[in-house]
Amino acid sequence: MNILKKVYCRTYQAAFRLALPLLPYREPEILKRVDDAAALIREKNHKKVLIVTDAGIIKLGLEKNLVAQLTLKGIEYVIFDKTVPNPTFANVEEAYALYLSEGCDCLIGLGGGSSMDCAKAVGARAVRPNKTIDKLMGKFKVFRKIPLFIAIPTTAGTGSEVTVAAVLTNSETQSKYPIYDFNLIPYYAVHDWRLTSGLPGSLTATTGMDALTHAVEAYIGRSTTRHTRKLSEDAVKLIHDNLYAAYTDGSNEEARQNMLYASYLAGASFTQSYVGYVHGLAHALGGKYGTPHGLANSVILPHFLHAYGKAIEKKLARLARVCGEADETMNDTWAANNFIKWVESMNEKMNIPRFIEGINPDDFEFMAGRADKEANPLYPVPVLMDRDELVDMYRVVCGLKKEYAIGNDTHEINNEKVRKTS
Repeated sequence: MNILKKVYCRTYQAAFRLALPLLPYREPEILKRVDDAAALIREKNHKKVLIVTDAGIIKLGLEKNLVAQLTLKGIEYVIFDKTVPNPTFANVEEAYALYLSEGCDCLIGLGGGSSMDCAKAVGARAVRPNKTIDKLMGKFKVFRKIPLFIAIPTTAGTGSEVTVAAVLTNSETQSKYPIYDFNLIPYYAVHDWRLTSGLPGSLTATTGMDALTHAVEAYIGRSTTRHTRKLSEDAVKLIHDNLYAAYTDGSNEEARQNMLYASYLAGASFTQSYVGYVHGLAHALGGKYGTPHGLANSVILPHFLHAYGKAIEKKLARLARVCGEADETMNDTWAANNFIKWVESMNEKMNIPRFIEGINPDDFEFMAGRADKEANPLYPVPVLMDRDELVDMYRVVCGLKKEYAIGNDTHEINNEKVRKTS
């Protein structure tokens, strides 16, 4: 990255960090059971709720207890179950039209990050009816409190129940764009482990590693506070101790409940301290190829941890000691390396691939441009990269390059066998 752009990025990030204590962050109140959501809606005298979810949730019957409780409390409801992975502008508009036509006055997002992002965007449209979704993209354009919004995650990974962002896809440009606004933070979040107990192992794995990515990227960035560092450390420790148990035994109540809380902590941390290039590359992949966000983050994370090298060594060493992958007698280099090895071993044990397959190298420039636009200057990454360096990282992530090239430094990929570019 050229010097002028570096100065601009770091100045922007420094100014934002100074403003952090003044920004209206809040965290939703946690409810323990789905039953509590219905009771809350009744208590607040709302008449009709739009449940934003997806067809997979309905197929699994995960909505049944919720709608039974709403019926018991005399609350009308309507279900929008057409949310797609990486929800689109058109997806949101269809849900919003249903919200209006049915006379709804509150929202529930039931599902993973896609359902919650779609619900957030419906809330934004509800209070800004004269602005289409494309006019709300970017930072702080909602500007009004959205209707009562309860987030009910059925995965432990996205942390969307505590974040300020709704990430949407423009299907015409094949690009992802976020709406950032403090008003999008849900008022309440339901952490009912029973909703995650039937998840396939693969989804438990990738959503769990997604939560780890949130915690780690927030931690290694340059906009941390004492509070967000503690949130990330606690999240990493919980994920270290519980993810594999949740993966191997879906009925493990303690592991499932702990993973929900870990996802929440990680979401709270990155909401305030932001993420980094792992997310930039993952969002661009999702927009272009529909790659599931959790899978993309899971694969990309260890590659960037290697690439950042010395810049994050001390921080990774602290995380290694927090979760028991190193002790105080071990030097930082070895401790940091142990942490990366643990991340890689988790992916391997849970059958998460080492590389993203099936990506056309001709698309690297386009996706790197999108990632560059998203990340720079906003994300306070430990090492700045421009579009050309991000193209190189796509080559690494897709298994087509065996060295990380950052500035004048190169980093070997632990003697991995790299596939040919055929």
